[in-house]
Amino acid sequence: MVVSTFSLRKTLFCLSPREATFERRGFHARDLPAQQRLEEVGLSFLDGYNAAVAAKSLDRLAQRLQQVDVERRGFAFEGAAMGLTLLDRFPPWRKNRWRELLEGAGQAHIYMLHVGAGWALARLPWAATRVLSGFDPLLRWLAIDGVGFHAGYFRWPRYVREHEAASHFKGYAGRVFDQGLGRSLWFIEGADESRIPQTISTFPVSRQADLWSGIGLACSYAGPADLASLEALWKAAGPYQPQVAQGAAFAAQARRRAANSTAQTEVACRVLCGMSAADAAQLTDTALLDLPGDGEIPAYEVWRQRIQHTFSRERVTP
Repeated sequence: MVVSTFSLRKTLFCLSPREATFERRGFHARDLPAQQRLEEVGLSFLDGYNAAVAAKSLDRLAQRLQQVDVERRGFAFEGAAMGLTLLDRFPPWRKNRWRELLEGAGQAHIYMLHVGAGWALARLPWAATRVLSGFDPLLRWLAIDGVGFHAGYFRWPRYVREHEAASHFKGYAGRVFDQGLGRSLWFIEGADESRIPQTISTFPVSRQADLWSGIGLACSYAGPADLASLEALWKAAGPYQPQVAQGAAFAAQARRRAANSTAQTEVACRVLCGMSAADAAQLTDTALLDLPGDGEIPAYEVWRQRIQHTFSRERVTP
């Protein structure tokens, strides 16, 4: 019997929806609504990933991704980016699908596509240097963020409970890895604002700021978090409030670019940034003006520091 190339791809690469369940991952559940929300996020990612692996054309893939509910569409594009990056590295499917999606329907989701590529690199460490060299010098750091998220999501006992650091990334890349690991904590701890500060406090102090930055992004982009939970999280962040605010601003910018802004992001930015989501997103654009190239401090970190510095000054009253 002849097996089609598409059937073979599905057999080799497709992932079960069960991989996104709290039961399978062993995550803490704050309550059932929070669990269901975060599982929906994971399922949207897997839907995009499996669609990319099985797609017969990028046009069909793009059409399917555009049909995903607008609030969850970014996660589907993120998953598709992982799938395409994997296919791009394996013969006989090796092409440049990720780049083609980025230059087409994925342009609005450019941040999510870079993060999704990082999920693939977590499974292809031998290809990381080569793949990253072909990415935008600024946004390629988001792929390393994706590697960090993948490490937490799939191997949290090692990376969260045992505090294992990035093994394939040194120097500043290890800090970006921690930003992604911080995002994963939002899922691992079930969006429980009472547990997250405790978990972060167990890490070396040198890693805590970047973990908090990831939390700010995750709670603002993915949710769920009500006003009281966000205020409690903000208070618990203490000296790391500028990092939390910067993460929330990144979430606002990603959603604004994709035209999929949500009430969740708006409320989060009001609490964590002290301004509207639109203003927080604009702040990230302003911080890009005259951004220097990579030097002793990578341009990506200069960008983050500029945003954090704004939030370290007197907060804007909404």
